[in-house]
Amino acid sequence: MIPPSRHTNTLYLSAPAVVELVRRKGLEACLHGIASNIEADFSRWSDFQKSARVAHHSREGVIELMPIADDVAYSFKYVNGHPGNTRAGLSTVMAFGVLADVATGAPLLLSELTLTTALRTAAMSAVAARALARPGSRTMALIGNGAQSEFQALAFHHLLGITEVRLFDTDRAATAKLIANLRGTGLTAVACASVAQAVRGADIVTTVTADKNYATILSPEMVEPGMHINAVGGDCPGKTELHPDVLRAGSVYVEYAPQTRVEGDIQQLPADFEVTEIWEVLAQQKPGRLQESQVTIFDSVGFALEDFSALRFMRDAATALGVGERMALIPVLDDPKDLFSLLRHETTPHELGTSPRPVLAEA
Repeated sequence: MIPPSRHTNTLYLSAPAVVELVRRKGLEACLHGIASNIEADFSRWSDFQKSARVAHHSREGVIELMPIADDVAYSFKYVNGHPGNTRAGLSTVMAFGVLADVATGAPLLLSELTLTTALRTAAMSAVAARALARPGSRTMALIGNGAQSEFQALAFHHLLGITEVRLFDTDRAATAKLIANLRGTGLTAVACASVAQAVRGADIVTTVTADKNYATILSPEMVEPGMHINAVGGDCPGKTELHPDVLRAGSVYVEYAPQTRVEGDIQQLPADFEVTEIWEVLAQQKPGRLQESQVTIFDSVGFALEDFSALRFMRDAATALGVGERMALIPVLDDPKDLFSLLRHETTPHELGTSPRPVLAEA
């Protein structure tokens, strides 16, 4: 990554700018591009300084910071998870992030990450499924039909060849919304009356529910030989989707074990429960699926490296398309040791990023 010159402002991608980018580039191309970055970055896992995200939990939800860096670039994401937000007209998940140059610390990109998080989460699910699901999988049960569901359905359609999604949500309006949004995509969408009906005969089961509680969305009697389970909704302490015996019956893969043991479905199991980090499969250090009848489980909680990959994609795509704007996030100084010069009356609009006006009283 080439650091900016001293007079290059930070690239800013607002929510409308990201919408424009995705529309111009195409949703399928964005999913493929982010997935490609994820595979490349996870395959060089040892290059990154990693840590579990820093979380502030409250009765209503969680606010988190997710940092990661290699020797060239650093990124972080601010993200929340508040299941009750929809009652107030707000999204359950809202996010923004920064990509910065490690050599100088200069912020290269400031971007919305709410829409982008939906894209990268779906892309990560598809990347894991390509490594773990049975080849030729065509049917997916999608349990939880909220804001993430369209992205999951389309990622599996475009990246794995899923042709039918079988849908269930306790909110029938959410299922109707999803069916309407999937019209014309090439996917057959079937509304089901229960979780059991949706998962029966499915090659892949994706659970992406929002309630913050110890839930049992998928129980052992629903699991069939050869299924791949993509558990996305259990992503913080006290929030699960799978019965513990579902986890015991399959091979479990995670993003970053120290984080997933606290936040994922495996929080229900002993700390020494055996899991495989998905990077080991993507880097071909360990095998994925070993046999047709094997049950594989991707216990996904979301990890900072996925956002790093997505931010790289968004920056490159925005630069190529000329999308976004430059903003004076960091002041430009003639003398880097004279920060106080910004407060002098003669400071120019270019330096301040605002209209010229005195900020100190005249003597």
